[in-house]
Amino acid sequence: GSIVAMVTPFREDGSVNFAALTELLERQVAEGTDAILTLGTTGEYPTMSHEEDAAVVAHTIRVVNGRVPVIVGSGSNCTATQVEKSIEYQDMGADALLLISPYYNKANTEGMYRHFADTADKVHIPCILYNVPGRTGCSIPISVVERLSKHPNIVGIKEASGDMGYAMKVARFVGPDFAMYSGNDDITLPILAAGGSGVISVYANVMPKMCHEIVMDYLNGNQAQALANTLKYLNLMNDLFIEVNPIPVKTAMNMMGLKAGPMRLPLCEMSAEHQATLRKTMEEAGLV
Repeated sequence: GSIVAMVTPFREDGSVNFAALTELLERQVAEGTDAILTLGTTGEYPTMSHEEDAAVVAHTIRVVNGRVPVIVGSGSNCTATQVEKSIEYQDMGADALLLISPYYNKANTEGMYRHFADTADKVHIPCILYNVPGRTGCSIPISVVERLSKHPNIVGIKEASGDMGYAMKVARFVGPDFAMYSGNDDITLPILAAGGSGVISVYANVMPKMCHEIVMDYLNGNQAQALANTLKYLNLMNDLFIEVNPIPVKTAMNMMGLKAGPMRLPLCEMSAEHQATLRKTMEEAGLV
């Protein structure tokens, strides 16, 4: 289904706006989002302290209260830290974990495998791999994905490379015990066509009901409607990446009155030119 990659709303002083987070979570549940991902890239976790991370996770789990699964990004480029955070979030009540490939320091093939496998060995909730080489500077080798797909505690991959050739190779490993999720809203349908199960979506922050409908229409056999709605909102999906995520999606939400708040440095407000482009697209979509 549609898994929203939640923003973390901040106040103007930079603190986490928990009241706004409650409102945003309630909106997601009410509009049919199938699961919540917190502390992903869109949640700006690299700029948050460990204490803030834990507070956001605890708040999200408490507000959602079991109505949909809560997935927590516990990834780190230090495997020991990833293990520590994974155990902590599991004990707090997370339903699943999102584990990232080791950015900056990278790894050789065996180290990449152990980075994920050692974490999955030490928790008992499902783990999802996260392949986003544009962020990490390294892709998870296909041979490593194949090995990890057989791990009893690794249940899927968020494929955010944008490379359909890579996704097609991953598709060979998709089955009852290993799912593939699109990490790019603009190619959700091709990923679904390759056997994917849904999307971990930035766009769903803006239009959660439509994002859910697109995925469910496709999975339920109404591919024509899924395609029509994707093409209808494709400009918006693309413009949500007109600058580095989550700058555009937070800007769009603020235009809608959704209280996403500012970004934390090194992210900052969009350029005036891009704001004008995004506003025009939002107007065409009937959102402002």
